[in-house]
Amino acid sequence: MRGITRPIIVALIGAVFAACDGQSPVTAPGEPTTQPTTQPTTRPAASGVGGAPETAAAKVVGERDAAPLYRKQLLSNVYHVDRIFKSMMGPMSRFEFHLWRSPEPELLWVTGFDAVMAAPDGVEQLSQEFMCHSNLDVDEDRYHKTIQTKMKFTAGRVFTISQGQHEVRFPSGCGVPLPSDQSLSLVTQVLNHNITGRTILVRHRVGIEFVRDLDLKQPLKPLVGHAVHGMKLVEGGRGYFGIPSRLVDAHKHGEACSIGDPVDTHHNEDDGTGQTFTGFWYVKPGREVNHTRVTQQLDLPYDTTIHYAMVHLHPYAESLELRDLTTGQTVYKSKTRQVEDGGIGLAEVEYYSSEEGLPLYKRHEYQLISVYNNTSGVDQDSMAIMLLYVHAKDYSPRSMALSDASRKIPSGGQSN
Repeated sequence: MRGITRPIIVALIGAVFAACDGQSPVTAPGEPTTQPTTQPTTRPAASGVGGAPETAAAKVVGERDAAPLYRKQLLSNVYHVDRIFKSMMGPMSRFEFHLWRSPEPELLWVTGFDAVMAAPDGVEQLSQEFMCHSNLDVDEDRYHKTIQTKMKFTAGRVFTISQGQHEVRFPSGCGVPLPSDQSLSLVTQVLNHNITGRTILVRHRVGIEFVRDLDLKQPLKPLVGHAVHGMKLVEGGRGYFGIPSRLVDAHKHGEACSIGDPVDTHHNEDDGTGQTFTGFWYVKPGREVNHTRVTQQLDLPYDTTIHYAMVHLHPYAESLELRDLTTGQTVYKSKTRQVEDGGIGLAEVEYYSSEEGLPLYKRHEYQLISVYNNTSGVDQDSMAIMLLYVHAKDYSPRSMALSDASRKIPSGGQSN
């Protein structure tokens, strides 16, 4: 890579994800706990947050790829929504857990994730307008000690569900490999753009679906979540992250990102070339189109394919597009639909899913293009993140550091 190293890219993307979490990315989790973390001081204190998180044992709910399909359900804290909470500003919590317990570590394949807003009883479903996000994370370094591949998770993010999409189901034959002894972290947060004058009690109901490798007749195609995100120039340079101005080639590198007004200066990042960027900015009233070169964010170790793509956008976003600058072709473009009746929020966000996949090339240049149309008349906060689930072609399930005994464990392992 030229001009910047991968750790700085990961740090920047992690900072943007941390803006969603209100805290730093997960580090070296110890024993799993169902106790929520302390409310971050950088975010408004939750008003009357209560109702401890709950997690149930995984159960067989069907069949997937000719193997039993397991589902684990979790419930977040109960949140008191008693005033307007903008994106990333509402009450949140986090807790750690294991997906599956067994006498010896074994390989699991995560195939689905969903998150809906529910009443305190966890049964009655409420409006998704209160969904800020549900994030499922792993410790990236610990994960890759067992799942050895050059294709790395971005900031340890396995899934993120946000407003406009409530579930992920990978195409047949695909899954995220996960060691059963890997601790997971669930971070949930609520928002409220529209309702005032009353208090609403809500919580996140989250489901994770997986199959066990020992039940499969043949391994699934291993996927890794690889994120790219839009950026705004805050200070210095020409708006190409990681590229000194003297080396910029607009024909090759595409259009630069525009100057932005950061929402949270704590998440500004210096790219090492005298430029400062933010991934969390205000959109002024009117239409905004922003271009970000993301070749170094992708940091592809080899040519590969995308088998699932989803986006994280804020209200008033119209679309997010990944473009191959080398060919001039769109790789994938997600469009949105706003809520109706004068409310604020995203009713629907498009996603991509295919067993065949979309090609990505190590030596190509890529750009992310976000389009917002702020019709509110006042500044609105924004983000633009595309999470790509790409084929980790160099990973073999049989290379996982498991004992032979772990592949012979009978059904009936314990989950917590």
